[in-house]
Parts: sequence; structure tokens; C-alpha cells
Amino acid sequence: MPAKKLIQFHAVEQPITEAVTKFGGQPVWIDEPEWPLSESLDEPMMFLGQIAIEPELFPGAQGKMAYLFITNSEEHGSNPPTWDPDGGENAIVIQPGGEVWVETEPLSEGPTLNLRGASSSRPREYRVTFIEGYDAEFLPEHERCDLSQAEKETKFGKLEESKIGGTPIFIQSDEFPGDDWQLLFQLYSDNVPFDLHLGDAGIGYGFISADGDEGKFLWQCF
Repeated sequence: MPAKKLIQFHAVEQPITEAVTKFGGQPVWIDEPEWPLSESLDEPMMFLGQIAIEPELFPGAQGKMAYLFITNSEEHGSNPPTWDPDGGENAIVIQPGGEVWVETEPLSEGPTLNLRGASSSRPREYRVTFIEGYDAEFLPEHERCDLSQAEKETKFGKLEESKIGGTPIFIQSDEFPGDDWQLLFQLYSDNVPFDLHLGDAGIGYGFISADGDEGKFLWQCF
């Protein structure tokens, strides 16, 4: 059974400067900075957060930290394909030694998360705590259809949960980036304390390759 950690967010007033899992603020780079650029805008993407790649969740992974980025389409009034793992509008940068498939610049700081709601122009940063648990092994879409909603929630958790590791709960069709890729994180956009524009009640899915050298990010919505 895949181990998972349910995420609980806690706003902080002082910047987090350690190489730990967090959301918002600025990246704490392990290697030299590799800030991804939006393919459509040729500007730095927005930093979502960083996730420690822990051996108990991701055995065999060589990377130590995954840095999450997405183009802030709301800010620019555009509609780039931020949902597409290969569209050049989102990125997961893994350090040390990970492969990056978008153009980057050596920026140590850049755009970051804002508070959700009326004060959305205010940048915020969040430390995290976890509730540990397990998910059932992934079932293909045609097999999940035979389960009741209660059975799905018992096996895989609820849609509104955000987690690291575990089994993805796809809203639409199954969409793994490739064979032997593991869920790195799942974020439900309506249940996080910051602005995260992923369509209508969208869920963001991050995946990591079996060797831990590459990450892919995509999202689905209703």
C-alpha cells in the first residue's frame, strides 16, 4: 500500500530558509537556482512550493527536493496550457541532478503564492505538518467505476484532501506521465489557503519518475 502524508498548512510570518517541505515564499535551492520560464510569456513562473523527497515515500529516488512552478495566468490575463505536463507552462525542478525540460534562469527569487481572497495581492508562506496514512494500490478507471463513493474514499481518500505520496484520485481520465511514475503530490485548489487557479475545483497532480530524476505536473478539473 502506498504511504501518504496528508498536508496541513500553517501560515508563517518569517521566511522559511531551510530545505524542508513548504509552500509559498522563495525556494531554498540545494544546487544553483534553476527558475523556470513560461514558454508563452518568457517570464518567470510562479513558485508554488518545495517538497522534500523522502526515502520512505519515494524509495530509489536520487533527488532530495522538488520545486514546483506554474505560470500565473490570472495575473497576465492569458490562458496558457498550465494543465499540460509538456506545455511549457508548469515545471517540477528536482535537485540535485534532476532533468529540467523547460528554459530556466539562475534566479534565486521570483513570483510566489498570494493569500486567497480579497487580500490576494499579499504574498504568503506556509509551513506544513502531516497526518500519515496509506492508500490502496491504484485501480484503472474501468475498475474504479465498480466502487461506491464511500469505498473510493476509504481506499484512496477524499477529493478535497491534499497529500504527498499515496495514490492519485483523477477527476477525469487516468493521466500518468509514463510507466512507473509515482504520485509526488496532489493539491485540491478549493481547499488550500492560497490562490491556485486550476479551473473549476481543480486538482493538481505532481509525479516523479522511478529514478527520482524527473518530475511532471498536470491538473484536471470538473
